[in-house]
Amino acid sequence: MNPSRRPRFPGWPAASQLAICLLGLATGYKLGRRASQEPDTVPASRQIVHHASEAIISADLGNTIVMANPAAASLFGTSVEQMLGSPLEHYIETPARAGDGPLELLGAGTGRAGRRATDYAVTGLRANGHRFPMEGSISRATSGAPYYTVIMRDVSDRQRVQEKLSRSHDQLRQLSAALQTIREEERTHIARELHDDLGQILASLRMDLNLLQQADGTSFESLRLMHGMEANLVTAITSLRRIASNLRPRALDEGGLFFALQGLRDDFIERYGIPCMLLADEAELRLDDAASTAIFRIVQEALTNIARHAEAGNVTMNLFRLNGELLVTIRDNGRGIRPEDMEKAESLGLIGMRERVWAMQGEISISAEEPSGTRIDIVLPVTNHLA
Repeated sequence: MNPSRRPRFPGWPAASQLAICLLGLATGYKLGRRASQEPDTVPASRQIVHHASEAIISADLGNTIVMANPAAASLFGTSVEQMLGSPLEHYIETPARAGDGPLELLGAGTGRAGRRATDYAVTGLRANGHRFPMEGSISRATSGAPYYTVIMRDVSDRQRVQEKLSRSHDQLRQLSAALQTIREEERTHIARELHDDLGQILASLRMDLNLLQQADGTSFESLRLMHGMEANLVTAITSLRRIASNLRPRALDEGGLFFALQGLRDDFIERYGIPCMLLADEAELRLDDAASTAIFRIVQEALTNIARHAEAGNVTMNLFRLNGELLVTIRDNGRGIRPEDMEKAESLGLIGMRERVWAMQGEISISAEEPSGTRIDIVLPVTNHLA
């Protein structure tokens, strides 16, 4: 064969290209071309094909397999002996409107696989009937008996990764949309509280002040007005602190993460009546503002999810530092989380927790406990976040 006319396969390793070229010699010989005139000159090519890691099959124009290597037999869960002489359709699902030849069998109606111009996306059929996604590249012999050589790859793992990435992208888009909605809802809520609470109190104070200016400073009515104004001021201060605390816990700025978590635990117990234990050392939780805020929000979201979904009777939070990492464990004795719960696109609380953990280059694991309950394990590198 003229080297300048040798078929080339862009993107394939050199060993695979050599295998295809040598395979042409071996298969042509096997089909009988000049069998009586030429000695066996292709033992090396047979060895290369036999030991190739890629699944390689050759078929004639009638789609009958005339050669298969062990990698192909392993791919389809059968043996080389069983593949030889079998129709190619036993191992590659025939697409709609397929033609008669192997090229049409791989290419008809399926389109390119997208990685290389020579790749086709097809469905493989194992001997046990299992269907799996596969890519195949096909070439035709340029001399001798007409046949096609196909090199195939199982792309199940890659497809699972792509599906997982697609789900992650969908979840992130939903999370982004939900965050925008939550932001607007929070603004509306804050505006309503400012108007209904502080606005009305300040308006009442102004009216009382006008009446006080018109009244005798020593009269009983004046004293009543001043007591009322004092009560309104206390209410206004309480409302202001509550609104500010909802926006950002004051304890984070005044006492640090440990005291903020204590306040979060106490509020959780008071609001939901669920016993909650905090096991932590104040000295180990002296972190910078970014890390403290992220960890507080992670724990806050975990407690919110427990209150909403877990039906728990007890919660334990354990935070301690080890070798430059903060280990956070949150456990409850509720009904336990199910695998499908963690894959729901609408589980925005879990998605938000993961995003905060990943933003700190950490790891998070959420699993069901035995005999019941849910366990959240978080590992966060905090060497660069020490206060």
